[in-house]
Amino acid sequence: MFASLPIHAQVVLSAKSGLVNYVEGKVFLGEEALELQPGQFPEVKENTVLRTEEGRAEVALTPGVMLRLGENSSFRMITNRLVDTRIELLAGSAIFEATEIAKETHLTIVYKDATVTLPKAGLYRVDAEPARLKVVEGSADVQVAGQSLTVKSGKMLSLGGTVAVVEKFDAESTDSLDRWSRRRADVVAVANVSAANNVRRSGYGLGSPCGGGLLRPGVITNYGNWGYNPYYGLITYIPCSGSAVSPYGYRYLSPRAVYDAFYAPRPTPPQNTGGGMPAPSYSTMGSTSSGYSGTIAAAPSVATSAPAAASSSSSAASAGAASSVGSGSGGGGGRGR
Repeated sequence: MFASLPIHAQVVLSAKSGLVNYVEGKVFLGEEALELQPGQFPEVKENTVLRTEEGRAEVALTPGVMLRLGENSSFRMITNRLVDTRIELLAGSAIFEATEIAKETHLTIVYKDATVTLPKAGLYRVDAEPARLKVVEGSADVQVAGQSLTVKSGKMLSLGGTVAVVEKFDAESTDSLDRWSRRRADVVAVANVSAANNVRRSGYGLGSPCGGGLLRPGVITNYGNWGYNPYYGLITYIPCSGSAVSPYGYRYLSPRAVYDAFYAPRPTPPQNTGGGMPAPSYSTMGSTSSGYSGTIAAAPSVATSAPAAASSSSSAASAGAASSVGSGSGGGGGRGR
């Protein structure tokens, strides 16, 4: 029932979707109330229901995709294979934050007679009442009421009724679940820096965690994997190479990108011999090919707003993540509250 990790484990080598990363309030897996322990992540097995009462839950699906379940909500795991993850929303609301989706994986959401497939990265929300799909960013393929449709960014599709109609929605209109999901995305992204650096130092190499073997034996994918940050006590995403940006605008670094940002030798500034222009200055911190300086920065790309408290906690957590890169300690924050 639990995926247990030793405290020094850094790469979550789960061959299944559905690891419960965080809960708050009353959350149940089957009939058992969930109380997470450090290094233990309950697995939502096939045909098992995860439900909330006055609580919320965060679940790691295929690498790069987080599911966040609102209050008084539930879903059933139809199949939890990485190559074919299928989830049935039974009640309430769920948000899917997809930073990356490997082409070898398939993620499908079912609600009554509607089937929603997420082929690309983005931010998606599915509600049971009223029954609808919102694509904040990305693109979703839907089969409903005998029709096949593609719902793109900024569009909403009602999942009830006999005729499926795609229409615009107000992205500025958010609720507590939207804002909570953004805050959780901030915490998970901040945890990336230390986790990616620990993978780099653990002997996996700068090219890991390329998880092709987890998806299909012998196939190497350019997408990353879930990593474990013991200082924060949660799962975070680690790209295979370079960096990745979540739909909320938070950046995730690969082990190589962390090395380039913090450890790669910098060129020696040329000496000014006098009589000419002063020698150019060089930053003591490297940057990635995308210009990222190595500290977690939020540059939201979707029109949702978070409370001021979220930005202050983000700044404090970012500082902790950056400081822990060099020392291998810090972070704190427990379960990300």
